[in-house]
Amino acid sequence: MRDVTQTEIREEIEALVAELYAAGQAGKRFIPGKTPVHYAGRVFDEREVQAAVAASLDFWLTEGPHAARFQKDLAAKLGVAGTILVNSGSSANLLALTSLTSSLLGERRLLPGDEVITPAAGFPTTVNPILQNGLIPVFIDSAPPTYNPRPEDIAAAVGPRTRAIFLAHTLGNPSDADAILEIVRKHDLFLIEDCCDALGSTYKGRQAGTFGILSTFSFYAAHHITLGEGGAVASSDPLLLRILRSLKDWGRDCHCGPGQNNACGRRFNGRHGDLPEGYDHKYVYSHVGYNLKATDIQAAIGVEQLKKLDRFCAARRENFRTWTDCFRPLEDRFILPEATPGSDPAWFAFPLTVREGAGFTRRQVTDFLNAKLVETRNLFGGNLLRQPAYLDVPRRVAGELAGADRIMNDTFFIGTYPGIGKAQIDYTMDVLRRFLEKGK
Repeated sequence: MRDVTQTEIREEIEALVAELYAAGQAGKRFIPGKTPVHYAGRVFDEREVQAAVAASLDFWLTEGPHAARFQKDLAAKLGVAGTILVNSGSSANLLALTSLTSSLLGERRLLPGDEVITPAAGFPTTVNPILQNGLIPVFIDSAPPTYNPRPEDIAAAVGPRTRAIFLAHTLGNPSDADAILEIVRKHDLFLIEDCCDALGSTYKGRQAGTFGILSTFSFYAAHHITLGEGGAVASSDPLLLRILRSLKDWGRDCHCGPGQNNACGRRFNGRHGDLPEGYDHKYVYSHVGYNLKATDIQAAIGVEQLKKLDRFCAARRENFRTWTDCFRPLEDRFILPEATPGSDPAWFAFPLTVREGAGFTRRQVTDFLNAKLVETRNLFGGNLLRQPAYLDVPRRVAGELAGADRIMNDTFFIGTYPGIGKAQIDYTMDVLRRFLEKGK
């Protein structure tokens, strides 16, 4: 009996994983009224499971070769010089904004008390890094049907201490990049794009995330691709990429990868701060940083997910078109979403705002839908200034926030992700028709 090689064992495990995945999918089908219509969720096949198992067999638990591959593939997909993989989209936002406070930027660095313009309506992790770095958020309005701030409101918000703009492309709908970049150039501002809901969206043919000096992405299970958890920061600025790597890695000055020793060739021959000459460069810290690394098992899943991104985005766009066609006859009851002119969003979701005089409230329609197993979500935190955590934070408010309040009170969204299709959409519209007939 011949010896079995490691390669053969791995091939057998890979085949068994595929067989197990197929067995788990057998008999799965959508049953109206019994199967939930989720607003989002992970979409995968045997390739992701095989990749995770293969990476676990290597037992490289921290960052390793799969992380390097994922970062390279994502940078190529976006068309940027580099990406930094981290453990969440929230960490990506923290890392991106913190990098702009680095002393390595000299006079360009953000200082405590400097202002950052950001929308009031959205997700808190776009705002939190501003506060966590001792900066002042300048809140601006946004409203249906794009749910993004108007460029004229951004321009009006610029003050003497304004240094940056931090915007999320709401639900995957790109902001008006041309107009915003004019403001950025005129006032010499930093632009950070929060693309956690917008991977694959484009504006005039360019990928969202390629207009600002920094951009961020999330790979949570609800997003366009998933690593379970995970996020990334992207940039084409070599100095910022260096700063980002340091901040992500406890603030280390050394850029050798995990497990590498003296790859730079100067591990014991530098002078840093007030340390003794030749102090081990692996333990030199040039920033007050964090440990925000993802695992190589996550990255292995991400490599496979990224291969499916175009297909996932196409499904999101198709679902969005179908929802739009279905809701056209109901425009007297709902404000339908509109893409920013010149953009092609890979919509994270389909937002709806209940019109004044619709005859029902958001709470009434969403309660009915959820009771029938159709998931809905509010547009994140609504007007964040009305949230308990932000009632007393340092801030400046530029203009009225009537749109943010409208979103807080009247807006919800349903799913566009690739895990739903015509059957789920038809069922949802049937539930909605029953709701409207009931209210007559």
